[in-house]
Amino acid sequence: MTRQLHINVNILNAGVFGGSWRFPGTDGTASYTVEHYTAIARRAERAKLDAVFLADGPSLDPGVKHRTANNLEPTAVLATIAAQTSHVGLIGTLSSSYNDPAEIARRLGDLDVVSGGRVGWNVVTTAGPVAARNFGRTGEIDHARRYERAADVTARVVDAWSGRTRFVSPQGRPVVVQAGGSRDGRWLASRVGEVIFSADQDLDHARAFRAEIRAGAAEYGRDPSEIVVLPGLSTVVGSTEAEARARRELLDDLLPDAYARARLAGQLGITLDGLSDDEPIPAGLLTDPDEAGGSQTFYRVVKAIIDRENPTLGQLLKKLSGGGGHRIVAGTPEQIADDIETWFRAGAADGFNVMPDVLPSGFDDFADHVIPELQRRGLFRTEYEGTTLREHLGLPLRGRTA
Repeated sequence: MTRQLHINVNILNAGVFGGSWRFPGTDGTASYTVEHYTAIARRAERAKLDAVFLADGPSLDPGVKHRTANNLEPTAVLATIAAQTSHVGLIGTLSSSYNDPAEIARRLGDLDVVSGGRVGWNVVTTAGPVAARNFGRTGEIDHARRYERAADVTARVVDAWSGRTRFVSPQGRPVVVQAGGSRDGRWLASRVGEVIFSADQDLDHARAFRAEIRAGAAEYGRDPSEIVVLPGLSTVVGSTEAEARARRELLDDLLPDAYARARLAGQLGITLDGLSDDEPIPAGLLTDPDEAGGSQTFYRVVKAIIDRENPTLGQLLKKLSGGGGHRIVAGTPEQIADDIETWFRAGAADGFNVMPDVLPSGFDDFADHVIPELQRRGLFRTEYEGTTLREHLGLPLRGRTA
């Protein structure tokens, strides 16, 4: 069978751009209602996407004073989506740092059964002092220790799923999704990940990353062909190139400066106080990514942009658009399809976790125009061939002995 793309939509509140909730015609509070998520999920199913994807963190993001945030617990939202759909996969993020493995196993395992085998668990380690304080800690858990715990928690969750004799999923057990591109994250991905959600700006680096994860999986006795790598991709769709460019420029103008600065400072673990938009970030403030705290994945992505382009602070904030570091592609449906096809055929990605600029309008544009273009090129399905998430992803059934 010809290799085909895998595409998820990340329902990230009002959209991945920091100013998305302010975009004309957008209901800035829609992400506080479950109907926002179910409507997008139904649209994703009509477009034959592999899955919807929900991010989450066990804390109230201080940035909420500048933009809407993720506010509804993922499994509650996915259960509602499951009742209103029949095929689209359901991937939710649950922290391995601050959740009990037995509780994760039951919550997601039961959801997998009632949804007919459509669930995936995005395993993340939770960085940052805000979440730590939420659980009575004075500081965040050490980076390496977070990943050691993640490996242990994941093993316990998978063992619980594999040991079920009642309420067994049609797909054997939920799909394990892993997000993290640090040295520790790559180790965890090779060891346990089936779908890898990555962040990359450079095609050659992305190709090397995918090859490294597959080679690492082989070292653990796993079949490398059963690893699906899906970089995040932020999309800005226009009927013409000029229209897409204008939409992107408007979104940059709508980006709250205080939010963008605070988010970047948090990613880099430094203060930007006193630094004007017209000057670059001093190189002396930046450390090696492997030595950074917090999210090393996004630190690495942002530092690479700084090293490669030496942008001013203002230029960097606009390039990131408050989205955190995922690659942004603005253009016509054909241009965006060209970009997707280039990365796919180059072996840099097995598909993408699409993060539309604005929700729901940006996803409607993607589903209505980019997906049909990919289908015309024979790169994406026109109908579902199965009902489980594993079938959509081309992954094998996982039984009790897996």
